[in-house]
Amino acid sequence: MPTLNEGAIIGRLLRQLQAARQAGHEVILVDGGSSDSTVRLAAPHVDLLLRSAPGRGRQLNLGAQASGGCWLWFLHADSVLPDGWLEQLEAACLGGARSWGFFHVRLDPARWPYRVIAWSMNLRSCLTRMATGDQGIFVERSLFFASGCFPDIPIMEDLALSRVLRRHAPHCIEGPIVTSARRWERDGILRTVLRMWALRFAFWAGISPWRLRRHYTLCSTPDTES
Repeated sequence: MPTLNEGAIIGRLLRQLQAARQAGHEVILVDGGSSDSTVRLAAPHVDLLLRSAPGRGRQLNLGAQASGGCWLWFLHADSVLPDGWLEQLEAACLGGARSWGFFHVRLDPARWPYRVIAWSMNLRSCLTRMATGDQGIFVERSLFFASGCFPDIPIMEDLALSRVLRRHAPHCIEGPIVTSARRWERDGILRTVLRMWALRFAFWAGISPWRLRRHYTLCSTPDTES
């Protein structure tokens, strides 16, 4: 799990992940230099807490390298896991037929525009075999490293990895993982959708992610604690 100033929300996901620790899985958090309470709040609830220069791909790769499991699951800090998530994930990983996959998502709040956006995201991902980080990508460790890991680029690292992994049929787990609609709430639904479409088209057209980064604002939740 990569974090950067997620102190206001990190506790929710970490509480859910304790079920994985109790089942013998490890939880690794890689912080990119938070100036809030993220590290203090997370430390008692993870097996390994690492520090890194900021950069989601860089942070995720560092966590993967430090892990000891046969499967890797990459989560964003604002994710809320569904009932039965551990059973769904274990069934997919232990099924033996496929070596990577992702969850369907639902956006919070669950107003109808966000339900439509989530439905289209889920349909697109299963048809194109392209997943975003919000969908909780999981992958067999050996395939992840054979695929070159996440590229160290400022944005679109999840799509770049998916572009390599899509050669293999993925699991599409219904879940859903609930993820925050904070970017749509902050910037407006239409504006955000159009911007993301434009950025993805530009990325596929070969425009540098460093150039695209100027048009993409990372959305982290400030720590509201005293």
